[in-house]
Amino acid sequence: MTLAMHWIASSWGTPDTWEFVEHEVPRPGPGEISIRVRAAGVNPADAKHVAAARPGVELPVSIGYEVSGEITAIGPDTQIGSGPASVGDEVVAFRVSGGYATALTIPAEKAFAKPTTLTHPEAANLLLAGTTAAEMLSVTKAAPGETILLHGASGAVGVSVLQQAAFRGIRVIGTASAKRFDVVERFGGIPVTYGPGLADRVRQATAGGAVAAALDAVGTDEAIDVSLELVDERRRIVTIAASQRAGADGILAIAGSMPASARFRDDIRAELVALAQNGDLVVPVTRTFPLNEAPAALQLLAGGHPGGKLALIPSS
Repeated sequence: MTLAMHWIASSWGTPDTWEFVEHEVPRPGPGEISIRVRAAGVNPADAKHVAAARPGVELPVSIGYEVSGEITAIGPDTQIGSGPASVGDEVVAFRVSGGYATALTIPAEKAFAKPTTLTHPEAANLLLAGTTAAEMLSVTKAAPGETILLHGASGAVGVSVLQQAAFRGIRVIGTASAKRFDVVERFGGIPVTYGPGLADRVRQATAGGAVAAALDAVGTDEAIDVSLELVDERRRIVTIAASQRAGADGILAIAGSMPASARFRDDIRAELVALAQNGDLVVPVTRTFPLNEAPAALQLLAGGHPGGKLALIPSS
């Protein structure tokens, strides 16, 4: 076995209660690989999922869902999600347990050859936001030539939605603060400010056209209310942040913990990796932190609008 450092939650609470401890990384068995982590992606779910007790989840909980790194060992008769692999190959892995680590052993099917177009910090942030964005577009049946409304267009999920929509020929009107308009425009969206009068600004941006679907990545009442006002079919409105409103108003809600969402996100991984390899999907990273400063990264993320994705970097 290999010794490594990783972050765990030994009690329910905020990141400042987490512990950075040594543990043994088991050798991979059949269907498994071991990875030396070069970067771990930082996502709101990392803290959210250990903030309070959840049914079926026992402490301690290893933190982190996506990483980029290199293979250090491969179990017998094993290949990764993208096919055959060798020790030393660079990979990106998603829906792992315990990504805030210097090394870990994972099911091999969760790993794909890392796009050579992305750095490790970028690759480590590709798939959680990317698969969420892809599912939002899928469940709302957004189609080429349509105009959709995206709440939270300058955030991590929003930026991935913008790119995937542009690739498919879908026009996006995206809400953002005025200081983040450049991000929305960079990725092909039409920015509008949120706040009073939002529905009218969206109508002006459509130039008299219809809003076919709405994607909510912020969870505010304004986002849901405006979506309901502008979109004719409630089943073409989806939220990832307002599940209570979804139940009350008859719109869609998705989450990685839902079986249907999990299946979709697993199935779409290879397509998103290919888009990144072709240069059609990029991941803006604004800052990296040493792995041992994970709580500081989560504190910045919790403050809202960090300006791009964050990544944790293990020391060499």
